[in-house]
Amino acid sequence: MKIIVLISDLIMPIVIVYILAFGYSRKIDVYEAFVEGAKEGFYTVFDILPTLIGLMMAIGILRGSGALDLMTGLFEPLADATGFPKEAVPITFMRLISSSASTGILLDIFKTYGPDSFIGRFVSVMMSCTETVFYTMSVYFMSVKITKTRYTLAGALFANFAGVIAALILCNKIWG
Repeated sequence: MKIIVLISDLIMPIVIVYILAFGYSRKIDVYEAFVEGAKEGFYTVFDILPTLIGLMMAIGILRGSGALDLMTGLFEPLADATGFPKEAVPITFMRLISSSASTGILLDIFKTYGPDSFIGRFVSVMMSCTETVFYTMSVYFMSVKITKTRYTLAGALFANFAGVIAALILCNKIWG
């Protein structure tokens, strides 16, 4: 176990030293490349800022208006019938939109049920098996100006659904 902790502590410094050594071996001005990349990143953030603000407002409206609670209430009978923990319904929906909002719900679940409870473990695994589909699509597609997404949303939602189901099956097998 100590070796895993040691590797975990050293992995980022090793990666940074490797990048610097690789750049210097190729005669690349690493600092200048870093500064140029940071500049480009700033412009990218400036370009996608309206999208981020819109997403944050949508999340605030969903939580503040009670729409999230309404959606949760609509899906509770289905959750009960399938064995899906009804406490995880809000985080399942919020995970599609915002990582930080779903992390807030995750912390509420931890406070209420504990991180070592079945629900705590399930939402932890589910968070690792899913992605913030709407956030990711809007930010990345907006930054590279993609307007025709074709099957991306359907595929991403299907993958997220598969991740939620896989998390439920795994947690039921391991801690059920």
